[in-house]
Amino acid sequence: MSDHSLADRLHPSRTPCLTAVLRMAGLRPTRQRVALAELLFAGPHRHVSAEQLHSEASKAHVNVSLATIYNTLHQFHEAGLLREVAIDASRSYFDTDTSDHHHFYVEDEQRMIDIPADSVVFRALPQPPAGMEVAHVDVVIRVRKTPV
Repeated sequence: MSDHSLADRLHPSRTPCLTAVLRMAGLRPTRQRVALAELLFAGPHRHVSAEQLHSEASKAHVNVSLATIYNTLHQFHEAGLLREVAIDASRSYFDTDTSDHHHFYVEDEQRMIDIPADSVVFRALPQPPAGMEVAHVDVVIRVRKTPV
């Protein structure tokens, strides 16, 4: 199988675009990165865990280990292609929408829902420690279904 055949099979018209995006982000467009980028960015913005993406990759016959998924998600995040939203010490979601916004986390469904940035208003933020600046504010509001 050639370097591009897997990605070409997934969505041939997007492969050159995704390859260019990866290069512009400073990432080498390997077969696995292009295939995972196709899965991540093929539709509307969404939130995905490494395990969810691994399952989608398996269904799409993209042969990639969970470790490679984690590495790729973190590489995409470092390159500015994804936003990481940490739910707790052991669970993160990766958001394809990198704009400023916040999230509801539906605990019973382990699902994220976007909240527009202007829906959360702060009266003031604390002063950061000396020599530091606020880089980003992430608000995650945990919700669950109301008992009936």
